[in-house]
Amino acid sequence: MDINVHFGEGLQVITQFDGFTVQTDQPIENGGQGIAPDPFSYFLSSLAACAGFFVLRFCQSRQLVTDEIRLTLHSNRDPVSHRLTDISMIIHVPQTFPQKYLSALVRATNECSVKKVLADPPTITVDAQVTENLAMAVSE
Repeated sequence: MDINVHFGEGLQVITQFDGFTVQTDQPIENGGQGIAPDPFSYFLSSLAACAGFFVLRFCQSRQLVTDEIRLTLHSNRDPVSHRLTDISMIIHVPQTFPQKYLSALVRATNECSVKKVLADPPTITVDAQVTENLAMAVSE
């Protein structure tokens, strides 16, 4: 997957991929305008959405009603370094949810590909290069 990045007003960073546009900003207290989530919030949201997808597919495959099922993600950061220290997710199910499926639901949710990438991170490289015709390179 290729993702192209360009910049908006102030601290806005915009990504484009597969026909989608995702706009990010920084909170007002960090100098942004606060008109969109910051990139780190999208990161956490993608983890929660991925886990939610696995909850949904698990329930759909067993014809279980999902109207009252919710997933909550909670994250903590070190107050000094601001480094993410832990993430916890809770799948909230109604009392009518079959108890025999609880552990299987958790196992299925642990198959989330975003969670797996965090557990076994890829190598990330960054480089810079001079591009003569930048407009053409971005549109390719």
